[in-house]
Amino acid sequence: MVNLIGKLACSAALVLACGLARADIYVVVNASNGIRPLTHKEAVDLFMGRTRTYPNGDYVLACDLPRDNPVRVMFYQALTGMSQAQLNSYWSRLMFTGQVMPPQLLQSEQAVMDMVKRNPGAIGYVAQEPADKGLRVVMTIKEGR
Repeated sequence: MVNLIGKLACSAALVLACGLARADIYVVVNASNGIRPLTHKEAVDLFMGRTRTYPNGDYVLACDLPRDNPVRVMFYQALTGMSQAQLNSYWSRLMFTGQVMPPQLLQSEQAVMDMVKRNPGAIGYVAQEPADKGLRVVMTIKEGR
């Protein structure tokens, strides 16, 4: 019975991941943040710790979802081409050398949106285009990219 429940949970997760794989992902900032739409390279640099400032020079607070979140997996795959294992290895190496810290880990997309709304320098990503006027989309990663 426990094995059956595990298989059903795994199947449900796969269905969810496949459904999300067809969705766009929206990179969002605080509505008061004056940056223009980001290029792919700028987004990579911000979320991979290669830069700590926006193109306009303002400080960045990058926000991330938990490692097991399917939106996170799809976001980094589309943005960097890295698998989850490669991404974990990348951050482990950088943290070990003390060069850089990864984006701030938040527990949900709602927590990301709340953090971005409260902090003019914050940036995050979500699976649904936000309707909240306190957020502004600066990049859309289209499905299948």
